[in-house]
Amino acid sequence: MIQVLSGVWSLLLGIVFIMLGNGMHFTLIGLRGGIEAFSSAELAIVTSGYFVGFLSGARLAPGLIRQVGHVRVFAALGSLMSAGLIAFPLLTEPWAWTILRLLVGFCISGVYVTAESWLNNAATNETRGGVLSAYMMAQTLGIIGAQGLLNLGDAAGAGLFIGASILVSLSLTPILLAATPVPAAAVTRPMGLKALYAGSPLGTVGIFLLGGVYATQSGMGAVFATQIGMSAAQVSLFVAMLFAGALVLQYPIGWLSDRMDRRRLILGSAVLGAAACGLGWATEGDLWALMASAFLAGGVTTPLYALLLAYTNDALDAEDMPAASGGLVFTFGLGAIAGPLIAGWAMQGGGPFAFWLVLAAVFGVIAGYALYRMTQRAPGPVDETESYLGVLPTATPVAVEAAGAWAAEQAEAEREAEGVA
Repeated sequence: MIQVLSGVWSLLLGIVFIMLGNGMHFTLIGLRGGIEAFSSAELAIVTSGYFVGFLSGARLAPGLIRQVGHVRVFAALGSLMSAGLIAFPLLTEPWAWTILRLLVGFCISGVYVTAESWLNNAATNETRGGVLSAYMMAQTLGIIGAQGLLNLGDAAGAGLFIGASILVSLSLTPILLAATPVPAAAVTRPMGLKALYAGSPLGTVGIFLLGGVYATQSGMGAVFATQIGMSAAQVSLFVAMLFAGALVLQYPIGWLSDRMDRRRLILGSAVLGAAACGLGWATEGDLWALMASAFLAGGVTTPLYALLLAYTNDALDAEDMPAASGGLVFTFGLGAIAGPLIAGWAMQGGGPFAFWLVLAAVFGVIAGYALYRMTQRAPGPVDETESYLGVLPTATPVAVEAAGAWAAEQAEAEREAEGVA
């Protein structure tokens, strides 16, 4: 494993830098938007613009890479993203920010496709799980670390946006100077939503709803914190807690996932998320109660994504998994576009704490639908399920396909070992 990671260290370092820049800009939108007196509805549209771009990039980037190569695509998209980040404080209008966010979302999605293709090519069947886990860890640490960097400047000026742009530019250096070859990205044509729903109703509906949860947390969390009067340092800590929870809860939920009916675990995780959001709504602004709510609500979101992916793979034949991966990412993207719009509308009419009510309601729907599906289909044998791998909601179809293939191979190897024993 050390030998494999040594071959992709430049990529992982670059991902940390680019996530530092991207994580800073996500929170900066809420901070600067509050300073500019943007409404919740306007910031919701700005947030959804990012996910429109991200979904478009995931679908179009593989074709671009096949046409001109990964190096040119990576350099071009990284440069465009860096320029877009600098432009935010120069064009402080909601319509301009929406366009810029769409551009940034498109660019970073293309960067992810390139990076994930590189990782997948560098790994073998035996090391793929570890390499993907290291990649997901680099992303998460980058997002959390970005929140600390926000305390080095003032969101009212241009300095923090410039800093985010510099970090994105720096991320290109270790990656583009590395000698490791990268293949052209190849992504299977996504499965249609009708076929995906027929194969796994809970997986399809759950992923769609969870897209709304994740986008609302990551895009509107800073908006909520700013509107209730948190300081910049408190806002950055609040956003960090939304992602830090995943580092703690990912392992125990993953461990349970391979040992029990996954629908029960989906139900329990969604109930925990709804309860955490209910606590956030009832706190009436108590700082540390809000931090605990963010830790728990954000902490179950990422494991739930990986859990729903694993559950969907359990219900499909091996040859359908690659196409299902693309379909699930597309479904998640649709939910991510809709979620902030609904939350922004609710916060506009019901005040900032409607942020928690929307999240609690969506978690509740996921829990209710999981409970309903448990009455419609008998659980499969636990020893026949695919292995769990902690895939982040930001993953493109390249990583989701690779994770699904690894999970199937790992589960088959474990079954064969048990048969020999």
